[in-house]
Amino acid sequence: MSDTLEMVARKPDGSRGSRRLRQQGLVPANLYGHGEKNIELAAKREAVEAVVRHGSLFIELTGAVKTAAVVRELQWDAMGSEPLHLDLLRVSKSDKVKIKVPIDVKGECPGLRAGGVLNLVLHEIEIECTAESIPDHIHAQVGHLEVGHAIHVRDLELPTGARPLVGGDETVVTCMIPGKKAEEAAAPGSVEPEVIGRKAAEEGEAPAEKA
Repeated sequence: MSDTLEMVARKPDGSRGSRRLRQQGLVPANLYGHGEKNIELAAKREAVEAVVRHGSLFIELTGAVKTAAVVRELQWDAMGSEPLHLDLLRVSKSDKVKIKVPIDVKGECPGLRAGGVLNLVLHEIEIECTAESIPDHIHAQVGHLEVGHAIHVRDLELPTGARPLVGGDETVVTCMIPGKKAEEAAAPGSVEPEVIGRKAAEEGEAPAEKA
């Protein structure tokens, strides 16, 4: 999926100029890549926020430039509520790109009815695919996930022609009985899982004692 983002040209006048643009409701941006010169641009904050909400990584630029681009980096303010700067990489639709895509879970997990807890271990995955086939999300289908089982990278459905840049044995989602260690289902070296629907522990809270 791709969004359209209208760009306006801006002068390269440093941080002062960038602050002035933000006061006008614009987000400064840089466009680079494909052997062409870097271009200083800006886009309306509301339009950038809409792109973020849609999860679009592949964007069609209009206005001051007309090209396809991939979102390489989006900087936020300290509160994480306002976009401050956008880095865009020129691409053609057939270009192969390496990009990190967020993972979410889809479906009703039968292991939950059996008393299990669903754990999202891998929050994003780096893949290589054509620019036009970049997905907004990779879905981990949990409709058949039973207690004590896991979904691994090799089980994910990727866009046609895409390939993961991590090992197929890496754990994505587990369903475990509370009190059992997630490592029993997770691959060695995997990150600490986040329990979906469970509130994060308050800062400073002492860790639970191990059984």
